[in-house]
Amino acid sequence: MIAYLEGKLAFKSPALVYLDVNGIGYEVHISLHTYSSIQSLEKVKLYTYLQIKEDAHTLYGFFELQEKEIFVLLIGVSGVGAATARMLLSSLKPKEVITAILVGNSKALEAIKGIGKKTAERLVLELRDKVQRQDNTGEMLTSSNNTMEYDALNALTALGIPKSQAEQAIKKVTGTETGALQLEDLIKKALKAI
Repeated sequence: MIAYLEGKLAFKSPALVYLDVNGIGYEVHISLHTYSSIQSLEKVKLYTYLQIKEDAHTLYGFFELQEKEIFVLLIGVSGVGAATARMLLSSLKPKEVITAILVGNSKALEAIKGIGKKTAERLVLELRDKVQRQDNTGEMLTSSNNTMEYDALNALTALGIPKSQAEQAIKKVTGTETGALQLEDLIKKALKAI
């Protein structure tokens, strides 16, 4: 996985940039929010997410780590693809997305092209417990338990286990365990529960 890229902007548009990193040009898809942050810059550091599909490898870039974290959470929701998540982050600032999820404002999410009523409600339902306010800054945090579950889910899907099956196994293990689990233990027990 490519965590971030740092280099010179060889080309920039509201949806796409070419980032020159030591002579190698990376095509990076961005949101309007990121574009507004980098439009006057010559050199930039973008936090990245690489989406691998059968027909394409697509690199998404974000000026703020918080925006990348929200993007990853959004595409983890059934019915929300990378294009829809990028559209949502182009229409609303990351803090506005967090606020809409926290207060259950599915109407604000529904106003975004590509997001219907059911998808907006699913976003609020599935992500509300994963985002919290930190002080009064509105920065996203994932609780340590949810982060561990998220990491375990990523590990299981990387092993080739279907996401829905992995989620069920993790819920089963976390529901029956009374003590604190380490990540490795959670993964091992989830593998046995499948």
